Amino acid sequence: MSEPADRQPAETSPGAAPPAGAGPLVVLDAVAHAYARTPALRGVSLAVAPGEVVALTGPSGGGKSTLLHVAAGLLAPQAGRVRLLGQDLAGLGEAPRAALRRRGVGIVLQYGQLVPDLPLVDDVALPLLLEGSALEPARTAAREALALVGLEGLGDAVPAGLSGGQAQRAAVARALVAQPRLVLADEPVASLDPEGGRQVLDLLVSVARRGGGLLLVTHDNAVAARADREVRLSGGVVAHEAVLR
Repeated sequence: MSEPADRQPAETSPGAAPPAGAGPLVVLDAVAHAYARTPALRGVSLAVAPGEVVALTGPSGGGKSTLLHVAAGLLAPQAGRVRLLGQDLAGLGEAPRAALRRRGVGIVLQYGQLVPDLPLVDDVALPLLLEGSALEPARTAAREALALVGLEGLGDAVPAGLSGGQAQRAAVARALVAQPRLVLADEPVASLDPEGGRQVLDLLVSVARRGGGLLLVTHDNAVAARADREVRLSGGVVAHEAVLR
């Protein structure tokens, strides 16, 4: 799915998310990236519209995680352009990109990526605290998010005391606590049992059903089947694309 050539994004200040309904939530246009001399992405174009769930599938090493990092502005592509929440990332420095993510993007990376010595309640509250929220309201929202992913009562725990599945749930809670318009998730339920995976996937999909968007990487056919569209990457290119609903 590509952005119409005549669509003009709304003008916004650097790091500010555009109003709801202002076009695709993320657009990648002919994006290419390589590690050393090994291509990871070779001219990939992709967009996620409001209300849409897109599943990235394909073999390991096909470019899925690289594409997710590029879409989030965590990795600058060596060619092509990325527009995130209406902002051209090529024109933004690191600080405005980080501000843009905080204001409208939830990110779930593989293995949780929690802060090692921080209690879960404060780790999950970080997106709100970094945007200036007072501590106690942020902690209240964090506890509510933890309860939604089945971690009620574990706010004082630190990552070292968690199972892999619990850490992944906490990462999902952190991604959702600020009610983002777009969620980018890399294998968000891979370490969860079937029932826990369904619970977390329901929460992620609900972002899109409320008018946001979800772009997720998965190797699980059952997870991909929950998407509106499946994009299969292989060898750094889009090998297949299917509309599922």
